[in-house]
Amino acid sequence: MGFRTLLLLVGGLLLSSPSFAQETIYNVPSGDVLDKGKVYGEFDFAYLSDARAGTYTPRVVVGIGHQIEFGMNLNGMTTPGPSQEILTPTIKWRAYNRNDWSFLVGDNLYIPVQNTSYVAGNYVYAQVTKTFESKTRLTIGAYDSTSHVFASGNKGGGQFAVEQPLNQRVTLAADWFTGHHTAGYLTPGAIVKLTSKATLYAGYEIGNSNVSRGNHLLLLELGWNFN
Repeated sequence: MGFRTLLLLVGGLLLSSPSFAQETIYNVPSGDVLDKGKVYGEFDFAYLSDARAGTYTPRVVVGIGHQIEFGMNLNGMTTPGPSQEILTPTIKWRAYNRNDWSFLVGDNLYIPVQNTSYVAGNYVYAQVTKTFESKTRLTIGAYDSTSHVFASGNKGGGQFAVEQPLNQRVTLAADWFTGHHTAGYLTPGAIVKLTSKATLYAGYEIGNSNVSRGNHLLLLELGWNFN
């Protein structure tokens, strides 16, 4: 197998990695939950330059009250090559939020609707966030995913994040999923509040394995608060 073929295969695995329909930092769910009646939309674009391939993920999130939000996104739209589109309804619940500590649990259901290779899959997590006087926010959590979501078999591990506001508009951030699978990336970058409604998330995903073989990519996300 030639290097270019291997690179394209790595890229294909990377570009099929799940996106998360709740409010996220980049990939790890954030400690935020939308208020009741609030609606948030986002469009994600990831680009693997070596393979000249990209993936596109639209999503929408709605706050329903009681520290709960529901989301829906459409994963798996890629160019070039065949797409495997996956509907992903999600729920996130902030069960505790007091004295700068929060505890959250969530669940994502993956339902392939095009070029299907499995019936359904699931990703579930629990995490704790802590905000310090410096406004630094740390996230520490654990996840479990069923077969075909992150890999061909069941996967579990840790999910972590750090956010550091520089001012009212710019926040430095990074998140990380442990493990060698399609979600296993460290993503550092910056979050920029463009307007009162628009936010740009710019990061660079670095794979937990095969980095020298092309397992890294640019990630851009544009979020919009509708109300």
